[in-house]
Amino acid sequence: MKLFKKIASFVLASGLFFSSSVFADTVKIAFIDPLSGPFATTGTIGLAEWKYAVEKLVNEKGGVLGGKKMEVVALDNKMDGKESLVQVQVAIDQGIRFIAQGNSSGIANAITDMVKKHNKRNPDKQVIFLNYSAVDPALTNDKCQFWHFRFDANADIKMDVITDVIAGESGIKKMYLIGQDYSFGKAVAAAAEKYLAQKTSIEIVGNELHPIGRVKDFTPYARKIIASGANAVITGNWGADMVNLGRSLKESGFDGPVYCYYCATAGITRTFGETGKGMLNIVGEGKLNPMNPALEAYNKGLKAKYPEADMSQPRITNAVQMVAKAINEAGSATDMKAIAYALEGMEFENELLQTKVVMRTSDHQAIQDVHVGMHTDDVDIDFDNSGYGIKMYKTVKMASMDSPTTCKMKRP
Repeated sequence: MKLFKKIASFVLASGLFFSSSVFADTVKIAFIDPLSGPFATTGTIGLAEWKYAVEKLVNEKGGVLGGKKMEVVALDNKMDGKESLVQVQVAIDQGIRFIAQGNSSGIANAITDMVKKHNKRNPDKQVIFLNYSAVDPALTNDKCQFWHFRFDANADIKMDVITDVIAGESGIKKMYLIGQDYSFGKAVAAAAEKYLAQKTSIEIVGNELHPIGRVKDFTPYARKIIASGANAVITGNWGADMVNLGRSLKESGFDGPVYCYYCATAGITRTFGETGKGMLNIVGEGKLNPMNPALEAYNKGLKAKYPEADMSQPRITNAVQMVAKAINEAGSATDMKAIAYALEGMEFENELLQTKVVMRTSDHQAIQDVHVGMHTDDVDIDFDNSGYGIKMYKTVKMASMDSPTTCKMKRP
């Protein structure tokens, strides 16, 4: 009840009651992520990537449905679960039917629950949740639902690829796991334990979770890592937590490899600089280096318009183009059930990234090539305006295409 009153008072005070006809000529996507606070840099860069992808890959090519433009509407959730739900309701009340969010699986879990309940109660105002970066495996397993689509590889898929690389490194005998204390951090640790045990004889000498967004100085953690005798580290940290962890590891003298999910851009690449060479090993989608001419031109345009942004989340170009394709196939920007069915099972060839994406029907998990790259200055695309970026050295084609899922999806 308190949350409902907060939502109602905010909407009334902002004058945000609009009829859907206001947006008849524009298809809007609500971008709900942190634009203030310690994770603001991460959210701001993601917003720039969304805006530029919509502009270049949809609007400049004629829009959707024969001329309708797409637009990204920024809503700051302040990296707070309750505020995220407030902003989802604000978007719905504005007539927006696409919700994009990615930073924090905990928030994604709350949004997917809200969207599921809302759509059941409001069949004339259904919305689709475009999850572009929240990789808790539960979201496409036990918590899967028809209106949720994940465009990033989940934590298990990425860890499967990372541990393939680790298994080939004979010098790693002891591993330290460190991550943020919420659903994603726990998922990374569980997957690391599982796959390291299956593929290697490496000893896990530390498995630690820390409060998300609250630790400013990771020196005590870095010292524990060094004292443990660990040869390498696995972390799912992102945003300010990765920046601060990386800085402390660097200053404490740790020189082993760090295997990570989000240890590039947003201040992280510049923090490591020369020290990161041969140290940071990043897993992700989208082969950036070496690049193709179309991707080089796209990246130059992004940097020209948003100088502080990086093409650190190539999957956003998949999400934008796949949504546009689904709208065109459905023949409507408001028949959300038809659009969702068009997205489900979609096979999409991304010419920009020169890769294929399949939105798996069984659980709405995007299946795509997943790469592992190394922090280096030998790149075409750099991050953080630092001269350093990620050069891919291992690719798993259509990673986990046949991986099992516990999803039991109910369709409308």
